[in-house]
Amino acid sequence: MKFTLRQLAIFSAVARLQNVSRAAAQLAMSQSAASNALVELERQIGQALFDRIGKSLHLNALGRGVLPQVENLLAQAEAVEAYLGGDGLAPITVGATLTIGNYLGTLLIAEYMTQHPDAVVHLQVANTQTVLDRLLAFECDLALVEGEVSHPDLAAEPWMEDELVVFCAPTHPLAGKAAVDAADLDNQPWILRERGSGTRRQFDRSIGAHLAGFRLRLELEHTEAIKRAVESGLGIGCLSRLALREALRRGSLVELPTPAFDLRRSFYIVSHASRHAGRAGQVFRELCLHIRGDARHTADLKMPFIP
Repeated sequence: MKFTLRQLAIFSAVARLQNVSRAAAQLAMSQSAASNALVELERQIGQALFDRIGKSLHLNALGRGVLPQVENLLAQAEAVEAYLGGDGLAPITVGATLTIGNYLGTLLIAEYMTQHPDAVVHLQVANTQTVLDRLLAFECDLALVEGEVSHPDLAAEPWMEDELVVFCAPTHPLAGKAAVDAADLDNQPWILRERGSGTRRQFDRSIGAHLAGFRLRLELEHTEAIKRAVESGLGIGCLSRLALREALRRGSLVELPTPAFDLRRSFYIVSHASRHAGRAGQVFRELCLHIRGDARHTADLKMPFIP
């Protein structure tokens, strides 16, 4: 490109004001600097844009023809500057695992868009492995996941504490027990999340590995489907307390206390280590951290958790 946006801004101001001194004052620069920039612009394009009559400048035919295009270009440049400089937020794509996406993600995005009405947000909900794969492929800007992240190209920041809950239907033989252990859970039919999910990984490590007679009856991708299957008496399940709050409150499902197993886990805010999050990503992250400040554990969240 032969010319700069600054030169075009000077040309536009002189064209509108028909005076270099007034244009220079409007642009907060010296008259000589404005005059030199205008002369340099005409030299670079090899043609005059003004007719000079005494000390007056008047647009010639070329100047009149190009001025609307210059004004349009300057308006677009100002929009880009505002967009990048903080007056607007770039569109953002947030990846979230099913538990977070279904029970926290929509509330987070609703609050984000309430605070920033012109913001554009895309929420991609999938299991942990799929969300991380999309983050690695630059298909999302930020991810909220359950379970540990160990990939060298990803940066994970602890967000909130959560815990898994073993549960059954109120009519199940184990319902009402003060506590259950491996002997109680052996050979029980389990209805669980699919492999690749953070919930399933936590279950396999914390419970499944300790059951000599582990029986997987159903493997489902959606928490609501798992809850319905357990309510129907098809087996017992293990999901986040966040996903079970309403069902446990209603009594349609019953928690089986499991003091013999450590079912605590963390939610993480994850980003690509080599990618700049941008202002939109930073603003969304700060919103997540604000929620964490109100309740560090999902059990303490008020639903909806934003006043």
